[in-house]
Amino acid sequence: MINGVMKQRWPRERDRNRNKSDFFDIINYMEEKEITLSLPLQISEMKKFLIFASVSILSFFAPFAFGHPQWLVGTVVNACLFLGAVYLPKKYYIPLAVLPSLGVLARGLVFGPFTYFLVYFLPFIWLGNLILILVFRSVYKFQLKRDPTSSNLKNAFSQLLEVGSLIGLPALAKFLFLFLIANIYFKFSIVPSLFVQTMGLNQLATALAGGLVAFLLFNFYGKYFTGSKQAS
Repeated sequence: MINGVMKQRWPRERDRNRNKSDFFDIINYMEEKEITLSLPLQISEMKKFLIFASVSILSFFAPFAFGHPQWLVGTVVNACLFLGAVYLPKKYYIPLAVLPSLGVLARGLVFGPFTYFLVYFLPFIWLGNLILILVFRSVYKFQLKRDPTSSNLKNAFSQLLEVGSLIGLPALAKFLFLFLIANIYFKFSIVPSLFVQTMGLNQLATALAGGLVAFLLFNFYGKYFTGSKQAS
């Protein structure tokens, strides 16, 4: 997820590899065959469908399942968006961006009696979700062009900076967009001040938290997948 190339052995060659438990060891692991980690990651159509179904159901029903607090629902939704950017092709982005806000609208979670104002915001919330996904992909592609090969000399600090930019820049872009729209709406008395607060730092915090959760899940999947393949 950080570097542009992960080198892998095919199953019959993996038996000669030593076990790798650390995420950075996995992505820096020097093998004989190179597979470029372009987004989305190359997985089967069945896995794509299962991932899309899982994140869609989770993001839509999160408001019903968790209720309050808002930060928990927002974290879950943003984690789904980050995971969708990693594993799903572009054709899934629009439904992935739309479903969470429809779940919030149906539940009436965030704004209580002011939820009907959310209707004015729906197109911009969808755009905000798409911005997060597309900025994530753009940052990833930039890192891919800058460093197209794995490097075991890269230290943990520089790797953490790459992770921080992959999570922080998309989160910041979504926050700034929604906060700007909320202030414009408030200035023209279209929505109450509650919207400015909700579309403010809360959005940034939940987007960052969601990115971190997605990173940890990707980390876990990478360890599990690699370990299971090596054991086979």
